[in-house]
Amino acid sequence: MTEMCAQGSRLYANALRAGRIAREDVESAPCLMEFALLYPDPDDANWLIPLPASVALAQRLNPIEREIAERRRLSVELTESLQPFMDLSTQVTGSTHSITVLEGGERINAALNLATAQCQTEMLTIQPSTRISESSLLQGLERDRPLIERGVRIRTLYQHTVRYNPGKLAYVAQLSDGKVEYRTIDELVERLIICDESVAFIPTRDDQQVALELRHPGLIRYLIKVFEFMWSRAVPLSEHAPYETAPDGITDIQHTIAKLLVEGHVDEAIARRLGMNVRTCRAHIAKLATALGSGSRAQLGYLIAQSGILNEDHRPGGS
Repeated sequence: MTEMCAQGSRLYANALRAGRIAREDVESAPCLMEFALLYPDPDDANWLIPLPASVALAQRLNPIEREIAERRRLSVELTESLQPFMDLSTQVTGSTHSITVLEGGERINAALNLATAQCQTEMLTIQPSTRISESSLLQGLERDRPLIERGVRIRTLYQHTVRYNPGKLAYVAQLSDGKVEYRTIDELVERLIICDESVAFIPTRDDQQVALELRHPGLIRYLIKVFEFMWSRAVPLSEHAPYETAPDGITDIQHTIAKLLVEGHVDEAIARRLGMNVRTCRAHIAKLATALGSGSRAQLGYLIAQSGILNEDHRPGGS
């Protein structure tokens, strides 16, 4: 207890002025006795004598100061016992902050905001197409616009399906000024953000509630090479979408779906990798089955493999 009740404060002040106070008067303020601010008058049991405030303060502070001193002593001892091992830990593990686990959307966004605020040259991002809320788009604009104003180069990879997403297209239009480039590719797996070749962020769960903040130079270099590999194979968003139909009557996106089907992926996984909903994915599979004359899902995989449509010279633009 560190504060007196209002009634106790008033009665204690009166007692200090008068030099004593009737015992019956303090029955309504038990906090006075809890603070030990009054003691019995040796000459008259009906009265109480006030303890001087300076004495009362010293009595209350002494145990607190002793506890503080003891905790300081313990902290010094703990530091002295572990200090010899600090340098050894750094030598063995390298940077203690090379990989940081971020849990929860609030903490992830805070780390992203800090990294983008410190970004000075270039930010690379891979953004798989998902349904995104208006608030998330606004949050992205608030984070990315200052980068453009500082002259930071931004390169972003989307899936081809983003070309038919009004929300994403509006977002891109808002950031069309400055050194910003957008490209699309048929499939992406996971989200990736890299700032200034010094820090990267990747998710570890599908619900985007756990992410890794990476600052290990080797990991950063590897992820940049992965990005550049995909970037070189992607199509600028300003160019026509690569959905032309090949001579075999199958579109480029259906060729990609055929490849994933042969690899054994289920409809939901294919839709996620291509940034489309499952219904659209199944519609493409149905058209693919019709084009190949398949009567069942099992037969479709066999016909894809036998048809040769996955060969490069059968693909749109193939030689």
